[in-house]
Formats: sequence, C-alpha cells, structure tokens
Amino acid sequence: MNKYPIQKSEAEWKEQLTEEEYRVLRQKGTERPFTGKYNLHVDDGQYTCMACSTPLFLSDNKFDSGCGWPSFDESIEGRIEYIRDTSHGMIRTEILCASCGSHIGHVFDDGPTESGQRYCVNSVSINFNKK
Repeated sequence: MNKYPIQKSEAEWKEQLTEEEYRVLRQKGTERPFTGKYNLHVDDGQYTCMACSTPLFLSDNKFDSGCGWPSFDESIEGRIEYIRDTSHGMIRTEILCASCGSHIGHVFDDGPTESGQRYCVNSVSINFNKK
C-alpha cells in the first residue's frame, strides 16, 4: 500500500509529467549541473513539488552553493521525507516530497548557514510561485 496522500499510477504520472520530469521525479534521476532553470533564480516566493504542487521550500532559504543545482538551507517543516541512499557507492540522504513520494534531490550536512544543511534540488523537480 502506498503511504503518500497523493497517489497516482505510473501511467498517470507519465501522462502528467514531461519525459525529463518523469525520469527525475519518479525514477530518481538527476539533471545535469548548471542546467536547471532555478539554479541561479532569486525571486521571492515559494518552491513547490513539480508533481503535486506541495510547497517544499521558501526563497528566504535559497542560497548559491556553487554546486550547480538550486540549494536551500532548510525545507518547509513536514514537507520532505528523508531516505538513506547508498546508490552510486555513496552514503547520502535522498529527499522526497512527503505528499507524493517524488524524488526532489539530496540533503547534505555541509551547508554554510546556521542549519548546516544543503538541500541540493533538481530544478526539474520543483516549480516556483512568486510572492
């Protein structure tokens, strides 16, 4: 049984998302660094899950980490699920949308702010709502 409040079949996700969105959000892919539309984005507002529109991050928490992907030092409380990821010979923490289970990116403990966190997010996994 699916544990997420928003549930769709893989066929429904494929119909809703572009091929690249599906590859990243539903198949845990990664976009190439420095190519995402939100990497250097600086407007005020909130970033939502591309798959289900759940608010995930606020622009106040976004910073330029230089890693090539949008980076945030914290998420909106309760909106992210954390999963241990041992793929590709690394130990990382994968971040998923807690509403639909879509892959958003990873979080690392090397952030420059007080939180010490760096949420490394695929631009294709998020959408932006201007304040």
